[in-house]
Amino acid sequence: MTAFKALTMAALRAYVRDKATVFFTFAFPLLFLVVFGLIFRNQSVHGSTPYIDYIAPGVLAWGVGNAALFGVAFALMNWRRDDILRLVWRTPARLSAVLGSRYALALGVGLSQTVLFLGVAVLPFFGLHISATWPLALPVLGLGIAAFLAIGAVIGSRTNTPEAVAAVANSVMVPMAFLSGSFYPIDLMPSWLRDFAKILPLHYLVSGVGGALSRHGGIGQPAAACAALTAFTLVFGLLAARTFRWSNAS
Repeated sequence: MTAFKALTMAALRAYVRDKATVFFTFAFPLLFLVVFGLIFRNQSVHGSTPYIDYIAPGVLAWGVGNAALFGVAFALMNWRRDDILRLVWRTPARLSAVLGSRYALALGVGLSQTVLFLGVAVLPFFGLHISATWPLALPVLGLGIAAFLAIGAVIGSRTNTPEAVAAVANSVMVPMAFLSGSFYPIDLMPSWLRDFAKILPLHYLVSGVGGALSRHGGIGQPAAACAALTAFTLVFGLLAARTFRWSNAS
C-alpha cells in the first residue's frame, strides 16, 4: 500500500468516527439554506432572479471552502500535537503524500456536500433552478477545495491548540463570507468593497459556482474563477510547504 493511500484511508476512518464533525459539516450549509429560504421566500434579486438562485451557490461555496479549511487545519494541528506527523516523517512518506491525502478526503467531502445541498435546494419549497452548464461547477469546486485546503494547511502548521485553530480560521472565513457575496449580494456593497473582494479566494469560488449553476451563466465566470483559484492554490500551497512543521519542536 502506498503512503498516499494509507494516509487517505487513515484520514477517512478518523473523519467518519467523528460523528459531530460529520454532522455539522453537512448540516451547517443546509441550516443557512433553510434560514435564508424562509426569510427570502418568493423574493427576487435585481427584479427577476429568484433569491434562492443567488444565495444557494454562495452558501454552497462557503460551506465547501469552510469544510476544507477547517478540516485540514484541525487535522494537522492534532496530528502534530499527538506526534503522529513525527511518526509519519520517520517513514518514506513525503509531505506531498500527507497533503495529497487531505485533499482527497476534502474533495470527497466537498462533492458529497454539493450533492446533498443541491438535492435539497431544488426541492419545490426552495425552488433552485440549475442550468445545463452545471458541470462547469465541478472544476471550480475542485480548485476551490485545493485553495482553501492550502490556506488551512498554513493555519494548521502555525497553530498549536484547537482554540488557536478555531480563532484564526474563523477570523479568515467569517469576514470573507460576507465580503465575497456568500450571504449578502455583493452588488449592494460600496465599490471599494467590491474591488477588495477580488483579492479573496471565496469571491471566485462563489462567482464560479454561481456562474455554472445560473440560468444566465456561461463558461466565462467559471473559467475566470478556475484561473484565479489556481493562482491562490499555488501561492498558498508554496506557503504551506514553507511553513509546514512535522512536530511542535521544529
